[in-house]
Amino acid sequence: MNPDTTTPPSAAPGAPDEKMVLAWTHTARFLTTASQLVHLPPTELPEIAFVGRSNAGKSTAINTLAQQKRLAFASKTPGRTQHINLFELGPKDAPDALFADLPGYGYAAVARSAKLRWQKVMADYLEVRRSLSGVVLMVDSRLGLTDLDKQLLDFVAPRISNGEVKLLVVLTKADKLNRKEANAALAACQEFLGGLATEESEVAVTLFSALKKQGVGDVAQILHEWAHAAPAAGEDETPALSPA
Repeated sequence: MNPDTTTPPSAAPGAPDEKMVLAWTHTARFLTTASQLVHLPPTELPEIAFVGRSNAGKSTAINTLAQQKRLAFASKTPGRTQHINLFELGPKDAPDALFADLPGYGYAAVARSAKLRWQKVMADYLEVRRSLSGVVLMVDSRLGLTDLDKQLLDFVAPRISNGEVKLLVVLTKADKLNRKEANAALAACQEFLGGLATEESEVAVTLFSALKKQGVGDVAQILHEWAHAAPAAGEDETPALSPA
């Protein structure tokens, strides 16, 4: 089946309703943090990574999904948050998924050495983290996909195209757009994502506004489906490459 690069459809028959999937995202709780990929624990749980440029609204979106104000920390200085943070979801005695909050990228004031180090860490994570089952790319809807967003997608594109990793592009701050602008933003993103489309891939894009709560239920539904449809990762974690 060709990937859906349109806004997410209504829940399939038999799928949990919006109230249930939001109750699931509300269980998100901090698990651990790591400044290097090799320090992340191996896991058999499906892992969903949140990525995006600094100021794209990534932390706000995570906090909105979890209905917690400071679950994902947003630094007052963009580009200063340089850790991968893991959050557990599901029952405390039987978690069923992980969210991974990766550092924002693209802030000009960050030293070049730090940029290169984190580019290496993120590339390694997206390329070899075996438990990774989905990527949520946060994009400011007013800017659209930037060159840096496309470079990041290049790291994980082979895994998306073969269906190993799913992709959802979330166009944030949609309340800032009128209908015509919103439709144009969706169309531009869909056109680019068509290049990742294969019979095996699962790719989608949706509008999102934390302020207006637009798209929150749609995103939660997709993430719940990913977490509960994905096969468990193998017992042995693929060794991560050491960051430079």
